[in-house]
Order: sequence, then structure tokens, then C-alpha cells
Amino acid sequence: MVLTTPCKASHPLIFSYPPSLETDILSEDYTDKVTLKCKKAAGPVAVTLETNRGSGGALSSKVGTKFSYAGLSFDKVQLTADGGQVLETSLAPMSGVKLHFKGGKGADLGVDYTKGNMLATGVLDVKDMSKVSTSACVGLNSGFTFGGDATYALSGKTGLSAYNLGCSYSKGKLFTSVTSASKLSSFDVGMIYKVNADLSLASSTTHSAEKAFTFNAVGATYKAPVGALKAKVATDGIVSACLIKEIAPKVSLTASGSVATSDLSSFKYGLGITM
Repeated sequence: MVLTTPCKASHPLIFSYPPSLETDILSEDYTDKVTLKCKKAAGPVAVTLETNRGSGGALSSKVGTKFSYAGLSFDKVQLTADGGQVLETSLAPMSGVKLHFKGGKGADLGVDYTKGNMLATGVLDVKDMSKVSTSACVGLNSGFTFGGDATYALSGKTGLSAYNLGCSYSKGKLFTSVTSASKLSSFDVGMIYKVNADLSLASSTTHSAEKAFTFNAVGATYKAPVGALKAKVATDGIVSACLIKEIAPKVSLTASGSVATSDLSSFKYGLGITM
């Protein structure tokens, strides 16, 4: 079992197989924004320019880059339209250990430790020194992955402020995961079934003592001749679909639309180009 495929811990804990497939089917690429994203290599530096059109027609942009120097990776150096700054760096001082820093509105210093099928993480809020978070998960050859995460508050009401557990199972075309939320008070169940090389199905539900069953979303992705098609139906009755197509070498178009079944006039669309 490859660790980075079935076992990826974060806060809150998320299991996905393949990486982010459930999130990809049910969340990503559905948008009502008009965006343009340009990536360009400038010598050893990769530059990315992202432009969004607001509801009033105004354009806002952010520019970023990433590069490595002397073993230190600058994974994201970005300036946003509102004058904000984002800095993400990482460093691997030894095998299995990765140090990383994420700074923007906040500042987090973290460490990831990988050994075999085990992954453990730790993150400290170094801006406000308000909390420290940790997570760990282990993948078994049987197809099961088990893990958990916790957050300890360092300021205000100190103590264990959050904790959750999760497990996932993968066999053949089927993948399922169960993860808790709000200190084990509810459980999210995600399922993915890969029908064939072109078609995959996904669903998400929530279960708790207050409400035994809550339907979140069901969706599918299909590799059609015209491009990658995705569609989903959410619990609020909104139907969404999108098409991702390469319209030219290294130029990708994403067209998305959504509408509430109870009000067809609520139709919204989004359009994105990445080059």
C-alpha cells in the first residue's frame, strides 16, 4: 500500500482514494466565477497569474511563484488583489521528515513524519500561539486505513478543543471512508465506486444521534470524447454540472453551471481557462 494514496491526514482528517477523488467529484470545478489562470516558466521560476471577474464586472488578480533554493522549497509566494501576501515553504532535513510553513492571514509551522505506511503531522500556530494540532494515520495491507487528529488550545480556554477519528477501506473498484466531526458527535460516510476506466460514482452522507441520516450529495465523473464531464445533486436540491476540456495544447477550459430544481431562474454559470 502506497502511503500517499490511501492515507492523507489533515485537519480535519480526510481520507481519499485516489487522492482527492471524492472531493474532485463532489466539490471541485463547480463554480459560478469567470477566471483566467496563466502559468509561465521564467527560467528556474514558475509564475502564476490568476484573474477573477467579480459580479459587478471588476477584475481582480493575484500573482504567485514557486521555486527552490539551497534545499528550501518556496511552494507558494503570492501577492493578492487586496494587498495581502501568502508564503508557503517546505524543507526536508532528513528522510521521512518534512518541515513546512504557511503564512498569510495566519502563520503555521508544521512537521510531517512518514515511515512505511504511517504518517504523523504536527502544526503550531506561531502567529497567535493559540493552538497546536496533530494527526496520525496508518495504512494496512488489508486495505484498511485508520487515523485520528486532535487540537489543543494554548490560549483562552486551554485544553483539548477538538478531536476526531476516521477509517477507510479500499478493495477493487470500491472505496469507502468514515470520519467523525465535532468531537465524535457526527460521522461522515463517503463512498466511491469506479465502474470502469471512464466512469466513477461518489456519494456523501452524515449520521448523528440527532439525525440518523443526512444526504449531502451524489455525483459522477465521466471521461467523454468531448472532455471530462462531472455532475452532482446536493441536499439543497441544486443540480450542478461541469465540463473540463483541453481546447489547445496546455490550455484547459472549464465550463460549469448550476440550478435549483425548484427555481429554474436561479441558473448560474462559471467559466475558467487555465494555460
